Amino acid sequence: MNLPPVSAAPAAAVPTSRSVERSAHNVHPGGWAIETQRPLATLLGSCVSVCLFDERAKLGGMNHFMLPSGGKTPNSEQDALLHGDYAMEVLINALLTRGARKERLIAKAFGGGNIVKAIRTPIGERNIQFAREWLTREGIRLQASDFGGPWSRKILFEPDSGTAWCKRILGGQQISSEVVRDEADYARRLLEPTPPSTTGKRVELF
Repeated sequence: MNLPPVSAAPAAAVPTSRSVERSAHNVHPGGWAIETQRPLATLLGSCVSVCLFDERAKLGGMNHFMLPSGGKTPNSEQDALLHGDYAMEVLINALLTRGARKERLIAKAFGGGNIVKAIRTPIGERNIQFAREWLTREGIRLQASDFGGPWSRKILFEPDSGTAWCKRILGGQQISSEVVRDEADYARRLLEPTPPSTTGKRVELF
């Protein structure tokens, strides 16, 4: 799979994306990871992934969130990680703990596609808006992005160089259909009331 880089990179770097993909650490919805050398990868639909990179420390990380904000009292840590506000804080704090400096961080961000037709609320657009606003508020430069549109995306990120590849995937391809199904299933679960025996609350799309 040959994925075009979204930022300036030597032409020779492009063919290496196949080897990058084979060795990558996959980041799933609600997940995050930081690495110094091992590539990171994820699949996105209406979700957004933000990659943060400290060039001097040769350290980078990636998250994958499904909704912009989970409020102040998420039902669980796993539930919280699905939301952008918590996912961003977890990622940046982990990077700082490993030696990154906030003033040196740069960002590359992807996703927010409109691929789940059954969801009427503009989740992708809200995720995009959240990511832009969060980075601006924290003073982190968004160096490159690929947002919106009717596509799902495959992202590969090399944390030691900050190079990122983004491949747009049309809805007819199998991998895109899998992303649509997973996000639609998640959306339906969010709309179901939480059983009274747990928190007694329900999560709503906004």
